[in-house]
Amino acid sequence: MRSLTLFLLAVILVACGPGGLSGELPTPQINTNSAPDPESAARSYLSAWNDGDYEAMYDLLSTDSRSSISQEDFLARYAMVATQTNLYRVDHEILQALINPQSAQVGYRLTLNSAVVDPITRETSMALVLEGGQWRVVYDDVIILPELAGGNTLSLERFVPARGDIYDRNGTAIAVNTDAVAVGVYPSLIDEDDVDTVVSELARVAGLSITRVNEILFPEEGEPDYYEPIAEVSADEFNARAGDWNGLSGIFYQPYNTRLYTGGGVAPQTVGYYGAIPAEEVADYIPLGYQSDDNVGRMGIELWGEEFLAGKRGGILRVLNAAGEVVTILAQSQAQPAASINTTLDASLQLAAQDAIQFFTGAIVVLERDTGRVLAIVSSPGFNPTWADANGFNSFWQTYFDELGDAPRFFNKATQGQYPPGSIFKPIPFSAALESGLWHPESTLDCVQQWYGLSGIILEDWTLEKELPPSGTLNLLQGLMRSCNPWFYQIGLDLYNNGMTDAVTEMARGFGLGSRAGIQVVPEEPGNLAAPDVQDAELGRNQAVQQAFGQGTTLITPLQAALYAAAIGNGGTLYQPQLIESVVDANGVALLNFEPQSNGTLPISASALLNLQNAMQMVVSDPRGTAYRQFSGFQITVHGKTGTATAGVGLEPHAWFIGYTNEGRENQPDIAIAVLVENIGDGSEFAAPIFRRVASYYFFNSPGPVFPWESNFGVFDPTYFEETPEGEQGGGTPTPDNGAIQVTPSN
Repeated sequence: MRSLTLFLLAVILVACGPGGLSGELPTPQINTNSAPDPESAARSYLSAWNDGDYEAMYDLLSTDSRSSISQEDFLARYAMVATQTNLYRVDHEILQALINPQSAQVGYRLTLNSAVVDPITRETSMALVLEGGQWRVVYDDVIILPELAGGNTLSLERFVPARGDIYDRNGTAIAVNTDAVAVGVYPSLIDEDDVDTVVSELARVAGLSITRVNEILFPEEGEPDYYEPIAEVSADEFNARAGDWNGLSGIFYQPYNTRLYTGGGVAPQTVGYYGAIPAEEVADYIPLGYQSDDNVGRMGIELWGEEFLAGKRGGILRVLNAAGEVVTILAQSQAQPAASINTTLDASLQLAAQDAIQFFTGAIVVLERDTGRVLAIVSSPGFNPTWADANGFNSFWQTYFDELGDAPRFFNKATQGQYPPGSIFKPIPFSAALESGLWHPESTLDCVQQWYGLSGIILEDWTLEKELPPSGTLNLLQGLMRSCNPWFYQIGLDLYNNGMTDAVTEMARGFGLGSRAGIQVVPEEPGNLAAPDVQDAELGRNQAVQQAFGQGTTLITPLQAALYAAAIGNGGTLYQPQLIESVVDANGVALLNFEPQSNGTLPISASALLNLQNAMQMVVSDPRGTAYRQFSGFQITVHGKTGTATAGVGLEPHAWFIGYTNEGRENQPDIAIAVLVENIGDGSEFAAPIFRRVASYYFFNSPGPVFPWESNFGVFDPTYFEETPEGEQGGGTPTPDNGAIQVTPSN
């Protein structure tokens, strides 16, 4: 109080001047400045920095500052800081502000948070000037960091840990960083005396058959390319397998270090690949610790697991002067090693499945029936992810996709492909029929070849097109076994006419259709499922009939088909499909572990499920079953369903086969498999044999019989598709199957 009195007295005495108290008091000066608080301007500048909005920061500079530094140089200065620090966040705290009528100084505490080194905290300040009633920032390097005064720059020495490996369920490497050898051949340079030796050497090193190598070097049609890539193998494998190649003509090999993918790619659309960061995505990766020339996981498990597989980068952040000399060290940290990913995939089964469908476009999904583990997931055609490394001599990455573009090979048909299911859908109306109470297992229907249930439309059974006798009277289980189209036309129509218009639709939803299964890791589509129209009865009946045999607007994915086949076999549980068994850090500590996850149960009674299981076994085991011949002599119990789905006007139908095994072996879990072959023909002729081969590899590590379209295992026989004088395909008369129906207007 005394100090305040003395202060006021001094003010009065000064104001009075020599005349003392008798002088006039000065007129008070009231600040009428309406400019915003300079602290607000400083906060706007620092907040824009945190947002990476350098243009907005430049707009906040004073006129003189914008004259002294161009926007291009300003943006480059801040980009240098962001890049060299791998900056992901800027924190600030205003400490004080000194304000004069036309200028101000704002002090603040700044923290630059780096994805690579420890946070950098400094106290610094910025000057501001009042222009046109607004506070403007006077640019100076100390605004960023005091150490950058005078034009100093930052330089980060990075410590990058080795990328983590990806393994299958048995510990076999699927993707690993290693010394490798690219092996290829110049066919035209092979001396005649060297042919046999060259072929045998290439076959041994690449793990290919002699037949396959001969097919590459000496194709039946046309000439081989000037250079033919054969394989990429690890240096250890190469050294163990290769003989003496000195003086051997035509062979070429190149050692290099790469991200090597086993067998030319195990499930490439699912595992993904390791490739360069696209220019348009660099800004997104800088805050994560990467630089523009880094490689990252580009799809599938490689992308999903990037945070585990990349480890954590470390480094030393230095300040350099204009001469490039080190001024000081700002921050540093050590790198942290990467984790590895163990998948649920079985690499040998996966490669066998890829080989089984290699001549066609399509998909295969193999699940552990009682857990949801994905053992194999094939999308054909595939691609070689090792070729993403342009340093490899065999890399044809750019031309690889020139013909078709990226999408056809990167597109995962198993999870993204949406197809009409055709007759593999019939277990669903079969179940709806039993649950409705309108039908019973012993209910019968005469399976005629032409069905007249819809006004003005004749629908046909597949036996008519195959020039086979009608199937005759069948009970409901036999109707599924024989895939009798009229049985399911009638189910669809009767359910609709009895007011259960959405019975099949809701049953299908209960079987997991019309929604994503939640596989994660890879993109997934839901398919399409719509209830028949209830406003327009004629249209609704037609839609109900179409839906009941898996046509119309109904679309499903091969993954969904495998999931509901598994659920039928395991007692009714729809499992969430999973691809990751575990993620393990460098110390062997599990960061993630597989746990079976249920997506629900099939909405059918135990008795209905048992009847469905029995009917699906009859498809394979009964001599009249649509897949009986394909599984003749197979020593594994299979329950399945054939399907031949209309694919569009002028197109061959899609071939399907779904099913599961029922062996109950203690150390070899049962599996469910879905096979789809696009635009090829009958499911029994094409998809069922592929199913059998995959199952044979799983249980016996053997391919089983040669495919009708092969001249030898893995060797395509083009004569199979040649028309004979009788108009039949080579390879014999197609096996009866639930073919796509013909819709003919009635007279």
